[in-house]
Amino acid sequence: MNQSLKVLTEEQMKQFEKEGYVIVKGVWSKEEIEEIQAEFDKISLTPIPGYFEPVLDGEQEDPLRRYPRVMHPHRYNDLSKHYMLHPVVLDIMHDLYGEEALAAQSMFYYKPPGSRGQALHQDNFYLKVEPGNCIAAWAAIDRCDEENGCMLLVPKTNTYEIVCPEESDSNESFTNHYVKPPKEEKPVAAIMEPGDILFFNGNLIHGSYRNKTKDRFRRAFISHYANSSAMSISHWYNPLYKADGSELSLEANPDGGPCGIETPAYH
Repeated sequence: MNQSLKVLTEEQMKQFEKEGYVIVKGVWSKEEIEEIQAEFDKISLTPIPGYFEPVLDGEQEDPLRRYPRVMHPHRYNDLSKHYMLHPVVLDIMHDLYGEEALAAQSMFYYKPPGSRGQALHQDNFYLKVEPGNCIAAWAAIDRCDEENGCMLLVPKTNTYEIVCPEESDSNESFTNHYVKPPKEEKPVAAIMEPGDILFFNGNLIHGSYRNKTKDRFRRAFISHYANSSAMSISHWYNPLYKADGSELSLEANPDGGPCGIETPAYH
């Protein structure tokens, strides 16, 4: 990594600092997207206990039972680890942090037609990166729009404190946490093309729409990172990875957070 070479423009940096997020267009090529898609098409055929547990037999009323999200694929899949540590992504992360980024997590969402979205929430409620914050890199594998369940972002909430969430509407969200956005900021839709990557701050309030289409998936490969100066993280996310693939562990953060209890790894 050439740490003296900035990847993001001054305008992109200012947007991230002010709004809490930035979409970087065309980070991954068509060939890279096809490679990721083919790999997760194969993964979707076989359960992996503890990481991917679909119900394969019979028709499912809830499409997410057949296509649940894949958790931590980098821990058993080399291609996932490669994309979590993608050099361009890590260069962008270095710009955003002003220091090296440590990879803490990967996920893959299939989000099939008809599936529920995810209620508004804050990522660092779960990761508990301190001091500093987590940053997400949310990579679009399909076109993402309001019809197939794109991301919803509440601008400027990157400066808000992490709060204890309320109960979400289970008819619309597959997770049970909901963070109420401030009245002065309205959620905006993140319209993205395959290969675009959305980077956002761990305090930013965000979620996603339901997939209202009948024939379009909304696949996404998502990674979370911590700044290299961080001292602790929720124990669910150890070990972390450096750019060269070597592992390290941060102190397990004992803080119960704003709810006063240990929070399971929803991310």
